[in-house]
Amino acid sequence: MIWRSVVGKLWLTILGLLTVVLLILTILLLQFFEQFNISEAENQLTNNAEIIATSLQEENTLESSQPVIDQIAGTYNSEVMVFIDGSLWYGSGGGDGLAASDIQNSNELGRVAGEREQVTVHDTFSMDGGENEIFAVGEPFTTNDGREGEVYVYQSLSVIEETTGETKQIILLSAGIAIILTTVFAFFLSTRITAPLRKMRELALNVLKGDFDSKVPVVSNDEIGQLGNAFNRMRRELSYNLTALNQEKEQLSRILHSMADGVITFDRGGTMVLTNPPADYFIRLNRLEDKQEASSLPAEVTSLFEKAVETEMEQLDEFEVQGRSFAVLVTPLYGNEDVRGAVAVVRDMTEERRHDKLRKDFIANVSHELRTPISMLQGYSEAIVDDIAATEEEKKEIGRIIYDESLRMGRLVNELLDLARMEAGYLKLEKEEEEVASFFQRVERKFQGLADESEVQLVLDLHAPEKYAYIDVDRVEQILTNLVHNAIRHTESGGSITIRAVNGESLHMEVSDTGSGISKEDLPYVFERFYKADKARTRGKGGTGLGLAIVKNIVDAHHGAIAAESEPGEGTTFYIDLPNK
Repeated sequence: MIWRSVVGKLWLTILGLLTVVLLILTILLLQFFEQFNISEAENQLTNNAEIIATSLQEENTLESSQPVIDQIAGTYNSEVMVFIDGSLWYGSGGGDGLAASDIQNSNELGRVAGEREQVTVHDTFSMDGGENEIFAVGEPFTTNDGREGEVYVYQSLSVIEETTGETKQIILLSAGIAIILTTVFAFFLSTRITAPLRKMRELALNVLKGDFDSKVPVVSNDEIGQLGNAFNRMRRELSYNLTALNQEKEQLSRILHSMADGVITFDRGGTMVLTNPPADYFIRLNRLEDKQEASSLPAEVTSLFEKAVETEMEQLDEFEVQGRSFAVLVTPLYGNEDVRGAVAVVRDMTEERRHDKLRKDFIANVSHELRTPISMLQGYSEAIVDDIAATEEEKKEIGRIIYDESLRMGRLVNELLDLARMEAGYLKLEKEEEEVASFFQRVERKFQGLADESEVQLVLDLHAPEKYAYIDVDRVEQILTNLVHNAIRHTESGGSITIRAVNGESLHMEVSDTGSGISKEDLPYVFERFYKADKARTRGKGGTGLGLAIVKNIVDAHHGAIAAESEPGEGTTFYIDLPNK
């Protein structure tokens, strides 16, 4: 619509102002010209009446004045009536003008004859079959022969109105021309004003779309030019601030995505606003635990959020979700006057708690493993000191027990040192090419005697398409020593143990037995330190619970893989793959 644009508003404002001014001016001019025309007509009629009266007074005969009267009447578009001694002597109006009786019966015009004075009358008379406004002037005179007379010069106001109408047309024409010129001027002026504004609007929309390269052309130093300069400065500052804001936003996003801890931000209503990948993982775990389709948080986190908003203090708690331990710290976020939300930091404490438990279990297991041989050493040493062993055989038996327990303590300490060095990264492999057949045959001979003593059959199943393997011979032998020794200890008499080896692109080894086996509950933990599926039996057979942990560290150092498969009462099989390069 036209009134919604600056051009239309400016044009309507200027046009309205000009119209009001012209309307007032027109009214005043019309009134002025109307009064002026009436005043001029009065003066003209009065002058004409005086000239006719003077002519009638000065001429010797009345007829000699008639040409003057006719000339005045024709020239000034007026009518003349001359009365001498009360009778009409001359009348230029004919049948269309006033009747003599109209003048004689008029109270005002009658004063000319009665009081012998000049009279000016503006009245309505019957004329041309209707009522007309007449402007008349009456002038008394006296002829040379002493007769008294009156001259009446009158004119219809329609003549004056015609003059006023022409004046009105000129004024209205001038007003129309002024309005047209004003319209052209207003559009020209508004175009000069609005063209930069339209350009700035277009550029503002481009800035809204992210285009900060456009610039407002400044062609003047007036307010429009200053506005354009201000817009260009605003565009530059906005571009700079948005770039800085985007950089900070990207930096914050990268920091949040690279954090190991989960971060969740809430608004004051408790709605999640922002999360990072660890927080999404935490939310998915909770959804799986609660069996909900929508993303939700544990009731503990919601409670912490409500407490943080209510007390405006940090809230900390730790709880489990899907078997994993999480610590949640909720900190309120402040606005200008009150709390506008909160941020929750979620840390997965599962590994730390597991390490704490392993540390405590390690100390407890070491203490437990050392307490038995130390107690036996102390007890049998006291027996020797107190001469409880009377015979040489008893003393030898006590000495043998003390020796065995000291060996057990030595093995435990050595294995602890080896495991500590391996886990600290000090395990250095001395890899070399080794003939596979001779290596496994040597291992078989090493345990053949122990297997015979335990009445267990030891079988070697060797397949070596590749003759040599690139391994650390001592460490691989240590692997097989631990596995075979464990298999012999856990296999009853009459059972069998099989060492299977396949050497190809990788060295694949299997150690299987027909022993007691391992339960499914214990199988995932067999490679942890001091873990024993049957602690009572293994302790009686001299186990320390560190052998499989050492085996796994050696396999990891070779960048290999190890796995166990077992069924209670049916035996156990360990699978090992080592890269052959």
